[in-house]
Formats: sequence, structure tokens, C-alpha cells
Amino acid sequence: MTAQPQTTGHREQPLLEVRDFQVELITDAGIIRAVDSVSFSIHRGETVTIIGESGSGKSTTAMGILRLLPEDLAVLSGTVLIDGVDVTADPKAIDKVRGKTLALIPQDPMTALSPVHSIGRQLFEAIRIAGAASAKDKDAVQARAIRLLEQVHIPTPEKQLKKYPHQLSGGMLQRVLIAIALASEPQLLVADEPTSALDVTVQGGILDLLLELQEQRGIGILMITHDLGVARLISDRIHVMKDGRFVESGDVQQIVDHPATEYTRALLAAVPVLGPWDETPTASTGESRGAPGAHASEITTDPATDSALTQTGASHD
Repeated sequence: MTAQPQTTGHREQPLLEVRDFQVELITDAGIIRAVDSVSFSIHRGETVTIIGESGSGKSTTAMGILRLLPEDLAVLSGTVLIDGVDVTADPKAIDKVRGKTLALIPQDPMTALSPVHSIGRQLFEAIRIAGAASAKDKDAVQARAIRLLEQVHIPTPEKQLKKYPHQLSGGMLQRVLIAIALASEPQLLVADEPTSALDVTVQGGILDLLLELQEQRGIGILMITHDLGVARLISDRIHVMKDGRFVESGDVQQIVDHPATEYTRALLAAVPVLGPWDETPTASTGESRGAPGAHASEITTDPATDSALTQTGASHD
């Protein structure tokens, strides 16, 4: 059971408070400072996103906060408070919060799940470790597993428990990972590129699910992504990372509408833009076409169709 939130002034204690956090990696070429003095916080019900290109240090930041980097290769410094617990001063303190107050949604569901164990067995194990049901009461564990799969909108959960990862789609597997993360009823989720391996329609369903769970439970979310389009949809605040440092920070509208750095403007420019639709039939096929020079990524479906796809994504993703 986690400690009750303490209040400072008029605002409660953050779920996550990071101050001057650094990660130095020991390599054959010498010591590399992968994360350089970053500071941020997350309160209940907030989504904070760290965005940057590959190699910018965003995932290293998340893995360092979770203390999932090899201790003999990574040197951490600064302060990381998770629900008031300092996990940098005492490396063993992470055991008090990881898998309890704090849970991780990994990037690739195909590699995060064991291919030789059923979905049910892996979810049952997470439930037992979390202490959400008695390990000896198999019926209670299964009932809890079914409820978790229902919460992430997986249809016919009893049947899915018997399946193996290769029998489910990427979107369904990502929902399974979210269910596993929720087994401990965490207050803070760290989502490391949770949609990068999914197609656009399925991405929308997963993001909607995270927002729904946040609204229901008041959880905080640390989102790691390279996609500013995803960050724009789900974030309250955004930290733009380059070469291990935050080069710009602010609320989502400020970053998207008034970027202060050339790097952020370049990230915005990389987001596909919907082009106008040209209904003039082509000479060879008689089909409508996009605007001259438009790419496939610039063509969108009818908004009503998009909405329907998002709502039904759980059964087809």
C-alpha cells in the first residue's frame, strides 16, 4: 500500500519528481553522458511527454528512473522521487515502488511477452506478484485476469487467456501489456513508445485507452515518444529532448503552436500534414486522387469513418 499523498502549499506532492537527473554510460570509448541534468514532475491525472529523435536520451531517461539500466554500466546522479520515495539515494528503494506505485508499458509487445507461455499464465504471474489476489486461489486470480482484459477492451477474455502471443495482433498484445501493468493498480505509468510498432488506426485505439484509464483512475503517465503527433493528442506538458538535454519545455499548446527552438520546429515539420482531396478522376482508372504531389500519408478517410475505426479498434487491432 502506497503512502498517502502529502500536500505542499496548495498542491499535493508529485507522483514523480525529477531534479538534475544525470545518466553516464561507461563504454569502451569512454564515459558518455546520455542524460544531462533534466528536471520535471508529474502529478496525478497528468500526462507528461518526453519527445525527441532516436538517440536523444528519452528512453534512457525512463529506464534510468525505473533503475532498469545495468548498474555496472550506468552511473545515476541527481534526485528521483517516486511518490516521495528517493530511488537514487538508495538503489534498493525502487523495489518499494516498481510494480506497485509505478509500472512500465514496454515498447514492443512481441519481445516483451514470453512466446512460450500463454497470455493467461503471464497475466496470472503479474497478478500474483502484485498481490492483487491470493496465489493459492486460482479462481480469484482468473477472475481478476478477466476483469483486467475487460478493462482494456479485449473481447472474449476467457478465450484470449488460453492463447499465445503469436496468436494475437500487435494491438491486442499492447492491450495485454497494459493489462499486465494495471495488475498492481499503479498510480504512475511509464509508457515507452507504446504505439511505435502499431499502425495508425490501432495507435488511436491505444491512446484512447490510456486516456480513458487515466480519467477513470487518475493515474499519471510519463510518455516517451518520437512522434509529436502522438504527444499533441495525449500530453499536458511536453519536454523536447536533444543530445540528453531538454531544449524546450512547456504545455502542449505552447510547444505545438509557438515552438521556441529550430529543433522543435523540425520535429513539427516531420509530422504528416493532411492535403486537400482532388476529386478529379484519373485518366486510367477513373478513381479520385490526392492533390498533386500528395503522399499517401496525407490522405485521410471521412471523420465519421475514423471515429468508427477507433471505437472498434479493440476487436480488430
